[in-house]
Amino acid sequence: MTDDQLLRYSRHILLDEIGIEGQQRLLAAHALVIGAGGLGSPAALYLAASGVGRITLVDDDDVDLTNLQRQIMHTSARVGQAKVDSGRQALLEINPGIDIVALRERAAGARLDALVSAASVVLDCSDNFATRHAVNRACVAARVPLVSGAALRFDGQLSVFDARDPVSPCYACLFPEDAGFEDVACSSMGVFAPLVGVIGAMQAAEALKLLIGIAPSLAGRLLLLDGRAMQWTSIGIARNAACPTCRPP
Repeated sequence: MTDDQLLRYSRHILLDEIGIEGQQRLLAAHALVIGAGGLGSPAALYLAASGVGRITLVDDDDVDLTNLQRQIMHTSARVGQAKVDSGRQALLEINPGIDIVALRERAAGARLDALVSAASVVLDCSDNFATRHAVNRACVAARVPLVSGAALRFDGQLSVFDARDPVSPCYACLFPEDAGFEDVACSSMGVFAPLVGVIGAMQAAEALKLLIGIAPSLAGRLLLLDGRAMQWTSIGIARNAACPTCRPP
């Protein structure tokens, strides 16, 4: 670790749970962030500031004026740019000593599998069930931990699905693909701006803990946030032995 890195990350290094060894793990890690919007913005910003050595941003959308109410990685000057390019610029301005890969695409199939397999941790910051289930399947197959967040109106949720742990549920254990859940967009229902910041920052926190090896993670628990009452609810979730995604072959 260089003198500049020792100074930059000194407040992490002072923590007994992290230290130099933990910070070196972050510098050697690769985080895959699916979605560079409301959740992906704070999540990626904290990953970059914390020194995760490589961050891959995946999103196929452009920055729109309506995004700026909550998507803090983007600016008015970058309206019309690809979100991943805008995000890459923001992350490098915070920390030029890391590698940011910007992929303007909607990754799926073998392409998604390859991206997930190359990552140390995956953060699902997407906004639709099809993508969430595709990412979950890829993480289960590659045995890569998944940090999943969601936010709408004044309600947020967060959990970790860790396929390395034989008792950890996967996303499909909690939200089966055939359950008929309907996607609801922020564009039609709205979202309280700071809510995505809270959930996205907590996604980053869980990802950093996984990369460093700080236990316990949120695996096996679902956190629900009522943003109006500012009240958290923690619900235990168990693995579904009949889950078609994560059950043993």
